[in-house]
Amino acid sequence: MSQDAIERRIGIDVDRATIYRVLNRFYEDGIVHKIVAEDGKQYFAVCQKCEGPNEPLPHFHFRCTQCETIQCLPIPVQFTLAEGYQVDHVNCVLTGVCKDCQEDAFNLH
Repeated sequence: MSQDAIERRIGIDVDRATIYRVLNRFYEDGIVHKIVAEDGKQYFAVCQKCEGPNEPLPHFHFRCTQCETIQCLPIPVQFTLAEGYQVDHVNCVLTGVCKDCQEDAFNLH
């Protein structure tokens, strides 16, 4: 979730800087991923066995535009590069409506 989505959901008055400090600490401790999506916001996703033994494995993330969550998807990112390029970071974010929100919308009809 983004910082502002977390702020709205917790329902208590908390300083925005405190939320960012906690989220960034969770990131530093390897509890969450920090993902910058196409909307320019930072999103945080809980790590669930998505880390390799030595470094994070490149994987896709899915950002839901309805519930404002971001999830790690267990799909490895595979790509090829032209000769002479070196990748230092992979940021793959798919954006749409998650399966839970689609099910909720379907059940309302």
